[in-house]
Amino acid sequence: MKKADIKEIFELLKADNPSPTTELIFNSPFELLIAVILSAQATDTSVNKVTPALFKAADSPEKIFKLGEKGLKPFIKSIGLFNSKAANIIKTCKILSEQFNGEIPNNREDLESLPGVGRKTANVILNTVFRQPTMAVDTHIFRVSRRIGLSDGSNVLQVEKDLLKNIPDEYMLDAHHWLLLHGRYVCTARNPKCEACIISDLCMKRI
Repeated sequence: MKKADIKEIFELLKADNPSPTTELIFNSPFELLIAVILSAQATDTSVNKVTPALFKAADSPEKIFKLGEKGLKPFIKSIGLFNSKAANIIKTCKILSEQFNGEIPNNREDLESLPGVGRKTANVILNTVFRQPTMAVDTHIFRVSRRIGLSDGSNVLQVEKDLLKNIPDEYMLDAHHWLLLHGRYVCTARNPKCEACIISDLCMKRI
C-alpha cells in the first residue's frame, strides 16, 4: 500500500474517533494488567462482567495475592482458561509485590517476566498505560492489517513489524486501538461491513 494511502486511512480513522482507547474497564495500571491477562482467548465484554466485583474486593497486587488461587477463582470462573489464569495472576501479584514495589513495570523485559504476560499483553500495557508507540497484534488487528493491505505478514510478529514500519509516527500511539475497533465492529471476520466502512475506497480487500 502506498504511503499516501496509509496516511489517509489513519486520517479518516482519527477523524471518526479522535481519542480511541481500550474497552476494558479499569481504574489503574494494575487493574488493566489483570484485565488484559484475563482477556486472552476471551472477549472484553466477558472480562468486564467479572472485573468490577473482583477489583471491588481486591484492587492491588497485595490484595489479590492474599486471595490466593482458591479465593480468586470464584470471581473469574466464567472466563475461559480461568484455572491457569488464576495461577498466573497470583504468581504475577507476588512478583509485583516483592520485586516492583507493587508498581507495573514500564519496559518490555520486566513485563514479559511476569507469568501470563506475553508480547501482546506487554504491548497493550506499554501503549495504553505508558503511551509508548507499540503495536499489540490481536486477532482483529492481524486480520484487518492483512485484509486492507497494511501487511502481508504470515504471523503475528511479522504483522507487528510491518505496522511499526509502515504506519506514520504521528498515528502510532493510537493505531492499535483504531485497527482493533475497526476489526471488532466494521471489518469483521465474517461478513465485513464494507458498505459502512469509512476506508473502503482505500482498502485492498485481500483475504
